[in-house]
Amino acid sequence: MGYFRAGFEVVGVDIAPQKHYPFEFHQADALEYLQAHWQEFDAIHASPPCQAYSRASMQWRKQGTEYPDLIKPTRELLIKIGLPYVIENVPGAPLINPILLTGVFFGLKVRRNRLFESNIALPFHLTQPNAKTNFRMGRPIREGEEITPVGHFSNIDYAKKEMQIDWMNQSELTQAIPPAYTEWIGKIIMQIEKGKK
Repeated sequence: MGYFRAGFEVVGVDIAPQKHYPFEFHQADALEYLQAHWQEFDAIHASPPCQAYSRASMQWRKQGTEYPDLIKPTRELLIKIGLPYVIENVPGAPLINPILLTGVFFGLKVRRNRLFESNIALPFHLTQPNAKTNFRMGRPIREGEEITPVGHFSNIDYAKKEMQIDWMNQSELTQAIPPAYTEWIGKIIMQIEKGKK
């Protein structure tokens, strides 16, 4: 949604069905799809699975569970293609020179830190420290509080409002980033690409 707000025509690809996805969607292996269709795009955003690096998933992971590391093959393909790209993932993921975006930077009451690697120059900025949170698993979220939408969190309507996402269900929100993050990045990509013409 953020890239759409920045002026892009958006196409999504995921190996799992995404019935609430608001744009053109193709259910497929993302890397295979990209290899076959990359010529159709002006820029590429990739969000490889984060479970291998997520502190939240480590807390609940069954011992011996392994998750695929798709960041390296994703990056290798994106570099080979040569289009402007962005790789998004959680803190702890092996991204190269990433910037950190958080809800506070956009005036949102959302604690959702994410790293963004790119082959375009994303401006460095100082983020404000996360505000003190009252978040506790199982405790109801109250209006006005900073939210951390993970697991089976409560007050889904409030989370949708604060994340600025009204089309997702609870489990989808736990995986989502606020569109403000990618709108900010998308506008930078648009400015750079317009400058080349």
